[in-house]
Amino acid sequence: MALLSDRQKEELHKSMLEYLHTSNFTAAYNALKEDTGVEYTPDPKAKYAGLLEKKWTSVIRLQKKIMDLETRNASLQEELSIAPSKRAAMQADWVPRAPAAHVLTGHRGHITRVAFHPQYSILASASEDATVKIWDWETGEFERTLKGHHRAVHDVDFDHKGQLLVTCSSDLFIKIWDSENEWKNTKTLSGHDHSVSSVRFMPGDQYIVSASRDSTIRVFDVASTHLVRTISGHSEWVRCAVPSDDGRLLASASKDKTAKLWDPLTGECKGELRGHDNELETVCFAPVAAYAAIRELAGLPNVGSKGPGAYVATGSRDKTIKLWDVQSGQMIKNLPGHDNWVRALVFHPSGKLLLSAADDKTIRVWELSTGRCMKTVEAHSHFVATLAWGRQRVSMAKANGADAKAGEAEKLVNVVASAGVDQIIKIWLP
Repeated sequence: MALLSDRQKEELHKSMLEYLHTSNFTAAYNALKEDTGVEYTPDPKAKYAGLLEKKWTSVIRLQKKIMDLETRNASLQEELSIAPSKRAAMQADWVPRAPAAHVLTGHRGHITRVAFHPQYSILASASEDATVKIWDWETGEFERTLKGHHRAVHDVDFDHKGQLLVTCSSDLFIKIWDSENEWKNTKTLSGHDHSVSSVRFMPGDQYIVSASRDSTIRVFDVASTHLVRTISGHSEWVRCAVPSDDGRLLASASKDKTAKLWDPLTGECKGELRGHDNELETVCFAPVAAYAAIRELAGLPNVGSKGPGAYVATGSRDKTIKLWDVQSGQMIKNLPGHDNWVRALVFHPSGKLLLSAADDKTIRVWELSTGRCMKTVEAHSHFVATLAWGRQRVSMAKANGADAKAGEAEKLVNVVASAGVDQIIKIWLP
């Protein structure tokens, strides 16, 4: 115990004497007075009145405060000791929240699509102003404009290395740009008879798949630019066609109110998904990480297909999102909630959530295991046409000499981009 000065000793003794006197402990009062030899006359108005009680309660308060601070300190130390990679994993359930980290302006027409580079902090945006713009999403800085299309550009996609960028337009052309050669337009592909609404690289990057207002889906060889296959079956404008992670299936969404599944090698229709009351705007395959939550939602045991392409989500002008079982063609769940056309869908990397964007100007977050809308973000001042989650390549499996399974070659980072009719891109970061 720290040694007390004479003055402190005297103050303590007098406080104790005052306490004993007030509490009518006469014998103890007299004994303490005699032992300490302190001259003290009790006085309820003196500064010693109630001093002992005050000091005692403040000690207890301070003790509690110290314990609380020690607990907080321990948890912060633990957080700091965790490696950055694990810290990022602790944010596995991150979802966008207002306000956006960056607001990118420069386009002079509606923005139709945004796409993340798989390795660098680069974002490409396509617009009805006939241009594609390249941005740094980390800093929010504009980098360059790609000019070459003569009408609205509807889609944009990077290959898996991030070297090539593919775009498509109402001018009927598909263009390939080389990011490692000053973003030059190195190839131009033609074949569609009407506006080309979507274009994507197939896994492996040897082929691209496009969808058009001419009601067809077409597959092109990237190296030769030749048309490899024309897939027909929709009776109306095909809004988009996307490959599964292993490239064994294509899913397409059309103005004819259906989504269809195709074998890209033969062009054979593998299934049709009917149930929407209006035109479809978008379709996307669920990642394997989402299967457990989707099966829980469907009330199914968590067994069955482990490979890509088992489930898809569709978004429609009927304001709903629907989840489907690809094998049976059955609808698993209808997700109503948006107040206008659903324009874009993206699965959360954790596999637990689905994000949607719509003409009601919002981004919504859906819990897959329950089908519940758990969050609504007031995202834009006008219709939201596109939504993308950041891609980041991780070639760990390849580096270890193992064969990387489909879908393992990329991990997703916590960044989301959205854009639309207000001509601005918003970057959402933790």
